Amino acid sequence: MPQEAPSIKPTLGLTGVTVNAMALIAPGAFLWITYQLQAAAAAPDGSSVASDIWSGIAFALILAFLTAVSYAQLARIYPEAGFGSCYYFAEKAFLDRENKTHHRWARLAKIVTGWAAHLFYWVYPGVMVAMMATLVGYIYNQLTGGTMSITSMIIFSGFFSLLVGYIAYRGVTGSTFTSLMINVIQLSTLVLFSVLAIYYRVANPEHATQWTFSGAWDVMRPHSVQGVLIQSTVAILILVGFESCTAFAAETVSPERNIPRAVILSLIIQGLIAYMFEYFAAGFMVSEKLAGTDSTGAAVTGMAAAAASSAPIGDMAIRVGDAVLGGIGFGLMISIGITVGLAILGTTLSCLNTAVRVSYAMAQDQEMPEILGVLHGRFATPHRAIWVLVVVSTLIAAVGVQSVVGLTGITLASNFGTFVLYGLTCMWCMIAFAGRPDFSVLKHVLVPGLGLLANVAMLVAILYLYVIGNADSQHEAYICMAIAGAWAVVSGLYVAISSMRSGRRLIPATRTVA
Repeated sequence: MPQEAPSIKPTLGLTGVTVNAMALIAPGAFLWITYQLQAAAAAPDGSSVASDIWSGIAFALILAFLTAVSYAQLARIYPEAGFGSCYYFAEKAFLDRENKTHHRWARLAKIVTGWAAHLFYWVYPGVMVAMMATLVGYIYNQLTGGTMSITSMIIFSGFFSLLVGYIAYRGVTGSTFTSLMINVIQLSTLVLFSVLAIYYRVANPEHATQWTFSGAWDVMRPHSVQGVLIQSTVAILILVGFESCTAFAAETVSPERNIPRAVILSLIIQGLIAYMFEYFAAGFMVSEKLAGTDSTGAAVTGMAAAAASSAPIGDMAIRVGDAVLGGIGFGLMISIGITVGLAILGTTLSCLNTAVRVSYAMAQDQEMPEILGVLHGRFATPHRAIWVLVVVSTLIAAVGVQSVVGLTGITLASNFGTFVLYGLTCMWCMIAFAGRPDFSVLKHVLVPGLGLLANVAMLVAILYLYVIGNADSQHEAYICMAIAGAWAVVSGLYVAISSMRSGRRLIPATRTVA
C-alpha cells in the first residue's frame, strides 16, 4: 500500500500561534540576561545612562510596534505564505504588481530577505544556547563555588541543542504545549518577583537610605535624550521575536485573521505589559544595599553594582528574599534562575521552529540546498533542517561561551540580520499595498516608513558605537561582520551556482511588449 505523503495540517488557533511568538520574546529570560548590559550603558563621554533604562525600552517598544504593524498587514493579505513568512512577502510584493516590469525584482528581493532572515534566525538559537550554558555556569558557581570549564560548557551546549532539536522534530503541537507551559511559569515567576521588589521598597522604606530613583515617576521619566537613544539601541534587542508566528501560516487555522492578531498580541503581552512592569520593579528597588565590586576590585553600590554583576537580577532576588521572605533569598534566586532557563529553552525552540520553516520554504523554491526542504513522514516537520541547525547552533555557542566578547559578537551578528530583515519587511509592506483598494496612508506609508527609518538608524547606531569603542568592542564588531560576511559569501556563491545550473537570472531582463 503506498505511503501517504507528509502534509501540513492547520491545528493552531490564536492562542497557539501567539504563545509561539511569545516564547521568542521571553521577558523573564532577557531581564536576567540583559539588565547588566543596560545598567552598564554609558554615553560617549563615559557618563552612565542607567537612569534611562525604562524610558529607553519604552522608545524601543514604539519602534517594534512600527515593524509589527508591517508584519501584521502583510500576513493579512498573504495568508497562503505557509512557512515562507517574510521571504514569501518579499516576492509577492513585486509579483502582485500590475506593472509586470516590477516582477523582475521579485527574486532579488526574496533572496536578500532570505539572507537576512537566516542571519537572524540561524545565529539566534546559537546565541541562546550560549546564554543557557552561561546561566548553568553561574548557577553551578553559586552552588559549588567552582567554575565550569569552557570544554564542559561546549559539551553542555551540544546536549542542550539536541534537546531543543528533538522537541522541534516532534512537531509544532508539542512545541506549542512546551511554549505555553514555559510562558505560564515564566510570567508567574515574573509577577512574583516584581511584586516582591515593589513591596520591598513601599512597605519597608527603611531597607535603604539611598534609593537610586527618588520615586515611581523618576524610574519611568526620560532623564536625557541621549540616554534614551543609547538605551533603546540595547533595548530593541530584547523585543525581537513577535514576527516569528508569521512562519506558522500553514499550521494555523484562519491565518489571515489569527496571525496578524498574534503578531500584535505577543508584543503587547510580552513587551508593553511584562517588560514595562518588570523593569519598573527592578529599577524601583535598586539602592545602596545592592553592593558588589567592579573589575578593579573597588566596592560599588546601586546601578554601578548592577553593572558589575554577572547576574544583577539574581542579586536583587537574594536581597528581596532575605528582607521580605524570612531569609530565603538564595532559594528565591535559584528558583528564578531555573525559570530563566526554561524561558531560554522556549526562546531557542521558537526561533529554531521559525528558522527551519523559512529554510524549508527557500529550499522548496530551489534557493537553498534540497536537503533543507524535506518533511518528516510522521511529524511533518523539516527534520533535516532541524538537525543541521542543531549542529550550527552548537558551533556558534562554542564561540559565545569563550568570553563575554565572544557572546556579544555572535549576538551582534544575529542583531545585524534582525535590523536588516525588519527594515526590508517595512519596505515590502509599502510596496505591497501601493495601488491596492485597501491602501491606507497611515498603515501602509507612514507606519512602515517610520519603521524602515528606525531600523536603519538602529543598525547604523549599534555598528557605529562598537566600531568606535575599545579593543573588546571592536573585536565584537569583527566577529559580527565575519559571520555576516561569511554568510553573504556562501549565499552568493550558492545562488550564482544554482542560477547557472537552472538557467534562472537573478534579475531577468525586461520584456518588451510589441
